Formats: sequence, structure tokens, C-alpha cells
Amino acid sequence: MNNTIKEVIIKESKELEHISNTLDYQKVTELCDLLVKCKGNIFITGCGTSAMAAKKAVHTLNVINQKAFYLNPSDAVHGELGAVSANDIVIFISKGGNTKELTSFIKNVKDKQAYMVAVTENESSVIASNSDLIIKVKVKAEADQFNMLATSSTLAVISLFDGIAVTLINKEKFNKKEFLGNHPSGAVGERLKEENMK
Repeated sequence: MNNTIKEVIIKESKELEHISNTLDYQKVTELCDLLVKCKGNIFITGCGTSAMAAKKAVHTLNVINQKAFYLNPSDAVHGELGAVSANDIVIFISKGGNTKELTSFIKNVKDKQAYMVAVTENESSVIASNSDLIIKVKVKAEADQFNMLATSSTLAVISLFDGIAVTLINKEKFNKKEFLGNHPSGAVGERLKEENMK
């Protein structure tokens, strides 16, 4: 059992290294610039495990003062799209890029003239084909023996947005006082309180 767990961790770490060498950093930098200049809100959407990655990205962006919200696909088509406007950025996270729950409201997002970003491994997918910016995140293999369980691919997307968040901290000169204002609780909050008192 322990060997299997270790093998998975090693395999995932190798996939992250692969992603670090294959990302189009010009496009990632373009997304960072768009997020900084965004005059509206940032919406991130996805289904299944991609939804979990989207929620993690939303949380991290909010911590550093970026107004981000998770757009639930099922709620989106039942009225929540009313929150989306022309000043917003809508980021679709989808490994295959053809998920029906997501493709069902692409036209609505485009009609609202929001800027659309695809984070996917499939550049010829429906979502990618309709996006203003495509960021390809493709691992060589998932960590399970069937190469089907969303493991390495999900971790790669989370790592991408972690990198974006740290980049935005530098761009926006986000400081520890602001950090404390957004994250006053827990071990992080305690550390920030101590450091702000020095």
C-alpha cells in the first residue's frame, strides 16, 4: 500500500515538471495581465473534478484581492448568468473541452460579451474554439492504472492557478497587511498578526 501511494506522488510530481516545461508562458502571462486589468469580476466554471480545481482557484484569487466567483454550470443556466457582464472574464476549466453542461451556455457568455478563457488539454474542443484565450494544460498520464482518474491533470490545473496567484501578488504589490484583512483566522491569520505587530 505504501509503495502505491509513494508511486502516485512521484508520478504526479513528474507530471507537474512536465507541465512546467510545456506551458505556453506567453499565454499565461496574457491571462495574468487580463486578471489585473479586469474591471468586472472573474468567474471560473467547471464540472466534476474540474469544479474542485475551479473552486480552489477562486478561493486563492479572493485571498489576494481578486474578485473571483465560482460559476456553477447548473445554476448558470437557471439564472446565475445574470451576474455576468461585458466587463467580466469567464474561465472554463475542462480537460476534454466538450462537457455538455459547460458548452450549453457558451453562447450566453459570448452574447454578454464577457472575455472567455479555456483551460483545457484539447485545443480543438468546442470550449477552446469559442474562447478568446486558450491555455493548454496536458499531462502525459493520470496517476491511476487506468489512466482515467482525474489526478495529475487536476493537480496541474491547480498548480497553474497557484502560479498565477503568486505572480499577481508581485504585480499588484499585495502586502501582508492586506493578507491579514482577508485571512484573519487560522494559523495563517495568527502568523500574519504576529508579523504585522513587529
